[in-house]
Amino acid sequence: MPSLLTIDEPAAPPRRPRPQWRAFTEMGFRPLYLAGCLWALVSVWLWVHAPGRITGLMAGVFWHAHEMLWGFVATIAVGFLLTAGANWTGKNPLRGNALALLCLLWLVARVGYLTPGRPAYVIAVVADLGFFVWGAAALGRAVWVTRNQRNAGVPVLMLGLAATNALYLWAAAQGDYLAVMRYFNAGLLCMAVLTLLIARRVIPFFAKRAVTGLDIAAQTRSGHWQLGTGVAAIAGLLAGQPRLAAAALTATGLIALWQWVSWKPWAVRRVPLLWILYAGYVGLGAGLLVGAAQLAGEVVRLAWPAHVIGVAGFSVLIVGMVTRTALGHLGRPLQTDRCMVASFVLVIVAALLRLAALWPSVAATGLLHAATSAWGLAMALYLWRFFPLMIRPRADAAKPAAPMMRVMPVARPRV
Repeated sequence: MPSLLTIDEPAAPPRRPRPQWRAFTEMGFRPLYLAGCLWALVSVWLWVHAPGRITGLMAGVFWHAHEMLWGFVATIAVGFLLTAGANWTGKNPLRGNALALLCLLWLVARVGYLTPGRPAYVIAVVADLGFFVWGAAALGRAVWVTRNQRNAGVPVLMLGLAATNALYLWAAAQGDYLAVMRYFNAGLLCMAVLTLLIARRVIPFFAKRAVTGLDIAAQTRSGHWQLGTGVAAIAGLLAGQPRLAAAALTATGLIALWQWVSWKPWAVRRVPLLWILYAGYVGLGAGLLVGAAQLAGEVVRLAWPAHVIGVAGFSVLIVGMVTRTALGHLGRPLQTDRCMVASFVLVIVAALLRLAALWPSVAATGLLHAATSAWGLAMALYLWRFFPLMIRPRADAAKPAAPMMRVMPVARPRV
């Protein structure tokens, strides 16, 4: 008799891995993406709906500006750079308990700034500066040990964030409003230069991998010019030369917009993981031009540059980047679901509503509240979708074996 083909029953689907401390502290993006997005939700809600609870030495708009730039945007940047640094150098800058201690410094700073009294403020300042300096030192050590010269400037820019943060905190403690604004704008530009440097590398790379046949030039030379003009804008601002800073910032923003056009934005319109990054990059470029107009003495409201750069630029880029990089490093397919796309749309809506609320009108308060709701929902959707993944091992850490198929012989009857 012929053999019979039999198929074993497939094994039961693997159980979902349990949360693991080792997995959660494996790379910088895991705790810092979650912390940054949670703080973005909480801090904006406090600022709009419960400002009376902001009782620390640095209260009011000083606290809001600081926490959005250094508490949210720069925190996400540190998480990204510690993770990217592992790819650039082959050496993970921070992991395990050392990464946990870095996050503890971040948490102490957030709580300290909300606690009344000068001692709490001093503790918060020490923890906050320690967070940025330690992060920069860890990345710098990985770059130095591996002789990774191409990325040698990134830890320096991180130290620039720490330095402008220290100057801002000192000026805020003195109550010197003009100095606070100067150092905030310097920190904003440091973050912008760092963001342009990273985005110029990763956005074309992501686009060429995702869209078949898409050819994008490297833009290396324009990137060098952009870095130079961005640093010149920071130097001009700190030196009290607003005209020089405005000219350099104009060049930086125009280069960004020219790069955006050269990246063929129409080709990525059907890929959410790409169009959200393109939207953030063009928002950042436009924001730099708004900032240049203000420095040049044009009639621009004081809050406009910070909000165009910070909300339409940084925040839109962030929600796309924390989604794209988290999926990749978690071993997940680089595909969006409805929850992810909804968070993209909501953060863009929040940016548009927030900018509309800057225009003096009877609708300004309502627009601000609507922007806050859209913002909070965007961050909540990200946390809801990614928190369970961040605290567990990678999806491809242990792949189950495929169902077995075998041929079993059938006993022949004796004749």
